[in-house]
Amino acid sequence: MIVCPKCSKENQDHYKFCLGCGAELPRETAPKAFVPQTPNQGIKVAGRGAGSGVASGPFGVPSAGAGGAPGAASPGTASSPPMPQPVSAPTVPQGQGHGGAAAPNPVTNPTVTCPQCGHVNAPSNVFCGSCGFRLATAAKAAPASTAAAPSAAGGGIILTALRADGSEAGTYNLPGGTTMVGRDTGGIFAGDSYLSPRHATFRQTPGKLFVKDDASLNGVYKKLARDIAVELVPNDIFRIGQEIIRFEPLTSLPASPDGVERLGAPSKGYVGRIALIIGRNTTGNAFPVPEAGVHLGRERGDILFPEDGYVSGLHCHLAWDGSKLTLTDLGSSNGTFLRLREEAEVTTGDVLLMGQQLFRITM
Repeated sequence: MIVCPKCSKENQDHYKFCLGCGAELPRETAPKAFVPQTPNQGIKVAGRGAGSGVASGPFGVPSAGAGGAPGAASPGTASSPPMPQPVSAPTVPQGQGHGGAAAPNPVTNPTVTCPQCGHVNAPSNVFCGSCGFRLATAAKAAPASTAAAPSAAGGGIILTALRADGSEAGTYNLPGGTTMVGRDTGGIFAGDSYLSPRHATFRQTPGKLFVKDDASLNGVYKKLARDIAVELVPNDIFRIGQEIIRFEPLTSLPASPDGVERLGAPSKGYVGRIALIIGRNTTGNAFPVPEAGVHLGRERGDILFPEDGYVSGLHCHLAWDGSKLTLTDLGSSNGTFLRLREEAEVTTGDVLLMGQQLFRITM
């Protein structure tokens, strides 16, 4: 059990936040032993051979509290738009975790689902055992949310800007048909210098909504669902914390026009590499991706970002199934975001990262 230093309530070992007062619970001084566990997504867990070792350690990334990180720049800028601040308070942005109490009898003791991370809590919990969200506040806000639902269901689609603590910073109602949003749109978009004047285009059809990056400088990212593997294609870009990362597949160079084969280091057992984007058409550190896959995190994994406070202890996993590479978020607090390369459908509850803001979709 973990005893809360603030209110002395006993909490289970896997809780991150106190169920009594919502304070962040103390963690062990030494990181937990790292045991790779690929989520059950049909990907075989390959043995870790000698070729799977990837160097891990400081990358010279400045502390998240210092603002923009030179080591995590946007694909088209010299510095990266800051992510919402790391989880260190009772409320966190779109958090997801692994802790929580066992669900009681649904008949006599109905459960409370956290609106932040979807974790099922006991009805006596004041704060979510997984992300620390104040459940009492969510319960009071429920009637208002229910009342607002008919407006969205009646044909309106709402973009809600989210602050770093998960609270709402403003809304924008998308008119029907095709709508462009960006810094020139004004309102909740006007003050974000990382948004292009024309950043993204939303297209509505009966019962569906699609979004497309409108050739913006910094792109449109969609937050991945927890434990759901998503395929990466060559040169896909994803973001964890302040790190913007591109997947580059390993391909053989063709022979010269006169038929001479090119020399190169042996690449058996590797499928490609991931490279940190640090500026316009510039990459920084790069790391090989073996067929056994790699885990990324701040404290545990094969590739570590120890100075990025926005990266979870164990954040995400890259896995190879013999024909394709997949990316899986492992319940990180601040999420894993994949940059859209083409028009994509979005639904209620999806979260988009545009510029330095998070937007929740409500249909």
